Amino acid sequence: MDIKAIGKAVLFPHIAIMLVLLPVSVVLLVYSMVFMGTESPVAIVSYVIAFYTLIVWCVKIPALIRFFKTFKAENKFARRWLDDVRVRVNVSLYGSLLWNTAYAVFQLALGFYHSSFWFYSLAGYYILLAVMRFFLVRHTSKHRMGEKMREELVKYRACGAIFLVINMALSLMIFFMVYWNRTFNHHEITTIAMAAYTFTSFTFAIINIVKYRKYNSPVYSASKAISLAAACVSMLTLETTMLTTFGEEMSLIERKLMIGVSGSLISAFIVVLAIYMIIHSNNKLKELTKENSHGE
Repeated sequence: MDIKAIGKAVLFPHIAIMLVLLPVSVVLLVYSMVFMGTESPVAIVSYVIAFYTLIVWCVKIPALIRFFKTFKAENKFARRWLDDVRVRVNVSLYGSLLWNTAYAVFQLALGFYHSSFWFYSLAGYYILLAVMRFFLVRHTSKHRMGEKMREELVKYRACGAIFLVINMALSLMIFFMVYWNRTFNHHEITTIAMAAYTFTSFTFAIINIVKYRKYNSPVYSASKAISLAAACVSMLTLETTMLTTFGEEMSLIERKLMIGVSGSLISAFIVVLAIYMIIHSNNKLKELTKENSHGE
């Protein structure tokens, strides 16, 4: 018996086995947490499999890093994706536009079906996000960053104005949450998954809004401002979900107070962001006008 070969096979299994282990370990963990006790045989097996999966993937990290470096260097599509900011922005905008439009239509249909202003306000919020992204993607698909600076500034200012209208839809949503206690109720596992997604989206939104400032493109900055505003609203939705799911010890008044304060802060942030975008674009447009007049 070759102990070395067995150890290598255990620590460095085939990539197909590693890919199978990921969903199996996740499903077993979720099943054991939801339906079985922590000391049940299924739970113990799920912990062992999850620990083993974590170990083999951690051991594989250096090889994965080398693989992705080679893939980036040799694959033209990967190089273009990493090197061309315009491609990344366009893909992000197109994907977000499709999602916003589909979700807005879904919420609008629910509003018609239930005759509910709650669903109408959600539909209005996502429709306005889709409108902003549509204007931006029309520009980025035709022009490179900085190529039409005046047009970019005008669109940047328009997005700021739309943010003010979005804030009206958001205020209506907050009113429904606080006054009528209209919140979201999900399973604990779903809520945890929502929290992981929301915090990840919020973190990347902050990173991108700082990162894309160096490109000096108002359209690119506007696209990341939209993502940040959407992430803030997602945080509010997550808060209401977590308070409903895990806040059983809190009174209704306390939950309403927390949602009201958080909603007010997010609403104020969006208003400040909108005003900044409008004032900043107006100042830049004035500078461009002066430069053009001096050039003549």
